[in-house]
Amino acid sequence: KATIIKVLEDGGSCVLMSHLGRPKAQEEAFSLRHIVSEVTKTLGVQVKFVNDCIGDEVADAVANLKSGEILLLENLRFYPEEKTGDIAFAEKLSKWGDIYVNDAFGTAHRAHASTAVIAQFFTDNKCFGNLLATEIESIDKVLNDSEKPVTAILGGAKVSSKIGVIENIIEKVDHIIVGGGMTFTFIKALGGNIGNSLVEDDKLSLALAILKLAKEKNTEIHLPVDAVIADAFSNDANTQTVDTTKIPEGWMGLDCGPKTSENFAAVIAKSKTILWNGPLGVFELENFSKGTIELGNAISKATENGAFSLVG
Repeated sequence: KATIIKVLEDGGSCVLMSHLGRPKAQEEAFSLRHIVSEVTKTLGVQVKFVNDCIGDEVADAVANLKSGEILLLENLRFYPEEKTGDIAFAEKLSKWGDIYVNDAFGTAHRAHASTAVIAQFFTDNKCFGNLLATEIESIDKVLNDSEKPVTAILGGAKVSSKIGVIENIIEKVDHIIVGGGMTFTFIKALGGNIGNSLVEDDKLSLALAILKLAKEKNTEIHLPVDAVIADAFSNDANTQTVDTTKIPEGWMGLDCGPKTSENFAAVIAKSKTILWNGPLGVFELENFSKGTIELGNAISKATENGAFSLVG
């Protein structure tokens, strides 16, 4: 919001481009027209809308945009070229402005047409917005100017998607809490039985290498000791709580258990700086959301007690 308002106050006009959901085609349910009134209310400026994000209709709407006005383009993901990072599509989008501003921290890591690729068409006139700046400052504070002990919590499905993060932070943090689906790659690598739990069999040696590196750097890695397991990937499945190393065949770990939550809360309570990225279970299903919620509550309590926490 602050970035958009600054552009308007400085005499510019804004063309907003964004995405919503994962549409398979041009589905009305995912049209950005549904958010026009809410964006108007939030910004305090009437937002104009155009039914496409490229083409003649957009060209006309942009050409007629006056200083102080805002134009919202239709969902970029109505075009598959957005996600594939198509250069020609990015070039078409680049025609709608004189200056490119990226303020989408949540998607800045994706090589999509409207984020990474479009920037090459703005040789000198490109920058990031206030939100992105704040997030960069927060991350810099966590990694380079933080009060110890520093704890990083890494959840989510796969070790492979977090390996870059782990390599970058392992020397700078005192504790790493591991949760989510990637737990079971570590547990299997250590010789545990994980049943039908999610696992990256080609990353078992990588998991052991991470544990070895952590030991060398005096960084403590905390793995879940118990798990809520289910006999199907469903909120209606049968469940039980077992040791993470003793999950029977036909069962899969979908959340961390109460003992794990207790252990993690104890680590968080003594932390002065906390970085959290990724859930500890399948939090979208209510029966497997408890570990993630309890972790959030523990971080909230630590923050009230003076810790600095950054949640991504």
